[in-house]
Amino acid sequence: MTVKTNPYLSLLEIPAGYLNIMGYVDESEVNGPGCRAVVWVQGCLRECPGCFNPASWSFEINQLIAVETLAEKILSNPRNQGVTFSGGEPFWQAPALANLARRLKAAGLNVMSFTGFTLEQLQDPYGPAGAQELLEQLDILIDGPYVERLAVHSPDCPVSSSNQRVHIFNPAFQDQITWASDQMEIHILKDGSRIITGYRGQMDLAE
Repeated sequence: MTVKTNPYLSLLEIPAGYLNIMGYVDESEVNGPGCRAVVWVQGCLRECPGCFNPASWSFEINQLIAVETLAEKILSNPRNQGVTFSGGEPFWQAPALANLARRLKAAGLNVMSFTGFTLEQLQDPYGPAGAQELLEQLDILIDGPYVERLAVHSPDCPVSSSNQRVHIFNPAFQDQITWASDQMEIHILKDGSRIITGYRGQMDLAE
């Protein structure tokens, strides 16, 4: 029998000022408006059937990176116009992501996040720690768990299942919701590994 790590104890193992991430890419155009960096955080309790990133479920330490270091990495690529937080569940690491978002917004980037929570759950006083702090930094939020039987693959729809909602907090992005649920990218990294990202392909970090 597999014994799962207590997710809350694992979160406590993340040093202050650090994130536990699953992966990262620059210059994505299928994870939000324009050209953007994408940060996949590690850890999710939902384990949704058909999840695109099951490797992100575990809360065990995967890649620890300092918020300051990650901000510098994102800003070092002039093509990155914004950043998207995905996962995993970004709001389990909301305080550190809010810190990262503040640094990036101060440099002129926009910030977007996916979440399996609903906006109402995040706004509840009993929601994840730091949720409101992160919400205040977001230009766009896509909320709701992925529901396989409600899956959407459409050139006209930015969500991956029809229960999910797009919340535009910054009116400047009202006409920039142009990515779609049938788009996919393959990123070849310097070490030869590849990342497949997009709604139809699960993220693949294999050699």
